[in-house]
Amino acid sequence: MGFFDKIKKGLNRTVQVLQTDVRDLFKTDGRLVDADFLQDLFETLVRTDMGVEAAQSAVDEIKAQFRGRVVIKDDILGVVKSKLKSLMAQEGPAIHFAQSGPTVVLFVGVNGAGKTTSIAKLTKATTELGNSVILGAADTFRAAAVEQLQIWAKRLGVECVSGPARSDPASVAHKAVARAIEEKADLCLIDCAGRLHTQKNLMNELVKIKRVVGKLIPEAPHETFLVLDATTGQNGLNQAKNFTEAVDCTGVILTKLDGTAKGGVAVAIRQQVGLPVRYIGLGESENDFEAFNPDDFVEAMFS
Repeated sequence: MGFFDKIKKGLNRTVQVLQTDVRDLFKTDGRLVDADFLQDLFETLVRTDMGVEAAQSAVDEIKAQFRGRVVIKDDILGVVKSKLKSLMAQEGPAIHFAQSGPTVVLFVGVNGAGKTTSIAKLTKATTELGNSVILGAADTFRAAAVEQLQIWAKRLGVECVSGPARSDPASVAHKAVARAIEEKADLCLIDCAGRLHTQKNLMNELVKIKRVVGKLIPEAPHETFLVLDATTGQNGLNQAKNFTEAVDCTGVILTKLDGTAKGGVAVAIRQQVGLPVRYIGLGESENDFEAFNPDDFVEAMFS
């Protein structure tokens, strides 16, 4: 399947909510665009967790174009989709590679968001494009996390750098980057321990990791991806804002989109936090991972 078909399948629950609720707004052949209709449409859009601001922006556009007119569903959907695409517009590649040497990517986020699995999925996607990858298991306080990454590394045929249990995460990150330089690897993907954005000591640990890898490669880390669980909906926005303030996140990997009716949160992240969504996770398989395309995403939401 191509991106559109995969995202349409993955967003099935979000699509069902929109199809049902938007269809219910048009129980006859047409609907007068009045205050009641605009409020109903606003509430429908908000239920996808796209955020009040994005929903209101779309509704304001409908009001400006159609107030007092009788419209059909396709009239409304065309305007809503166009507005959301403009709100989500982003430029550039999914990963900005370094001009020379290894590109270092940190993965941050709360426990259970899917960081380790996302690293595995990205490893598979990039190695299939011919890139060499070194993994760094810097989640040293959870033996299961290190073991999980090592298992993935073996399965995918890449090297995983780790350290003793409960060792300094920054030292593991340093070793991983040094190994990537030695091996002339294209990518060094570092799995950082899950933490809440309110845990200042752990957030400071991320700052230390960034500082340490920067001593080996001045521009590193080249990317800091925040991994967010889409099922948390609007709650993920606070995570995004606080992690970005602490460690200058450069993009979001949005996971578990296949298990939520809150797919609209991708819109809220882009508009309210300003971070581009770089990749999305659509299932458990290492193949259920795609570089993000805003236009296809919006089309799939309303397909």
